[in-house]
Amino acid sequence: MFPTKNKMLSALLALSFIASSVSAQEVQNDATAPLHLMRPAYKIPYGIPKAEEVKATMDRIKNYLDATTFMELDESGKMLKRGTFRLTSYEWGVTYSAMLRAGEVTGDPSYTRYAIDRMEYLARLAPDFKARLDKGEDIDPLMHQVVKPEALDDAGAICAAMLKAKDKKLTKQIETYYDFIAHQQYRYTDGMFARLRPVKNTVWLDDMFMGIPALALHGDIDEAQRQFKLFHDKMWVEDKHLYRHGWVPSEHHPSFFWGRANGWALLTACELLDVKESAIIMTYFKEHLAGLLPLQHHDGAWHQLLDRPDTYLETSCTAIYCYCLAHAINQGWLDAETYGAQAILAWNYVNAHVNQQGQVEGTCVGTGLAFDPAFYAYRPVNNFAAHGYGPTLWAGAEIYQLVKTHHIKLNDSAIHFYPEDPQTDAPIFYVK
Repeated sequence: MFPTKNKMLSALLALSFIASSVSAQEVQNDATAPLHLMRPAYKIPYGIPKAEEVKATMDRIKNYLDATTFMELDESGKMLKRGTFRLTSYEWGVTYSAMLRAGEVTGDPSYTRYAIDRMEYLARLAPDFKARLDKGEDIDPLMHQVVKPEALDDAGAICAAMLKAKDKKLTKQIETYYDFIAHQQYRYTDGMFARLRPVKNTVWLDDMFMGIPALALHGDIDEAQRQFKLFHDKMWVEDKHLYRHGWVPSEHHPSFFWGRANGWALLTACELLDVKESAIIMTYFKEHLAGLLPLQHHDGAWHQLLDRPDTYLETSCTAIYCYCLAHAINQGWLDAETYGAQAILAWNYVNAHVNQQGQVEGTCVGTGLAFDPAFYAYRPVNNFAAHGYGPTLWAGAEIYQLVKTHHIKLNDSAIHFYPEDPQTDAPIFYVK
């Protein structure tokens, strides 16, 4: 027998009342729930990384690079066997330095061996390739960079890494590189490093890192500091607290603030300060940070053109800034309570861009110098851009040390650093 119309209406009203009661119980408002504990919709995971998690990311990168960069000649016996990356490039000089630092802070000798083995391999090959070149033979272009460098890109970063290794087997090769940096590199009229491209007497911000750390590590700290000051005088833009990428002897020209080049400048300051304390270099370093830190995107990264948020977020510059921030905190140059959270935020972004294979994603490819914004804004990104690997390993090494040696807690669900353990280990229970 079918229910009457009135009974059906009564049933519907009852169901409606029950549903509204349930909804009322589930409604969260200021009176019924701690809304400050609602889960934020972070695009990049937010929080404090564990040291073992940082190490796991670094291991993936190291294992990937170990499997894709070879220490052997090809079948002809006249060329380096080509892997995914070039053992003789400046990007790999950065990677060697990063591997050495990773080995130092983690205690894992496999990082150190990666760098030492490959640098020693190049040093062993060099005499034979130089003899062939001296006889007028054509040699592998990669080994030509080693035995007869012709640009700071050929010599500077890898020379610095070899000097850090303190390995007597590298002494002769170090001197080949250093002789070019100190005595053969083209210079402007005031003696600062310069290039003949794209026009004569162009100064590239990149060359701070490509030349200055090697000078300092070799013992010529006065010349290293003089070079830094010369670059600062020409490249610093006071109202931005950033460095322009390029300078030419012109009264007026546009300035573009490329992320990775500013990274090389900040990294150079760190390298100099590691060699010798300097009040003026420390001032430059902190003034640079004052320009950079407000430009960090809320997801943790910096833009390809730092002051243009319409350009893409870029991984390699973010990794360099992450390293420099964390390193400065670890060295006691910066206050952890003030600067630590931004270093962690940067690492979380970089970490999210290391895939399961160990490739670093979102890195701008090699980039020349230009005086227009389109050139920088449309540079491609690629997983095989070698510039991302050394900075990411370097950043990981310093973050690893940071989280192991500092008291970092979530307070009201935000990252905070403390001078001592505040005993706030209670977990955060987010409201759904």
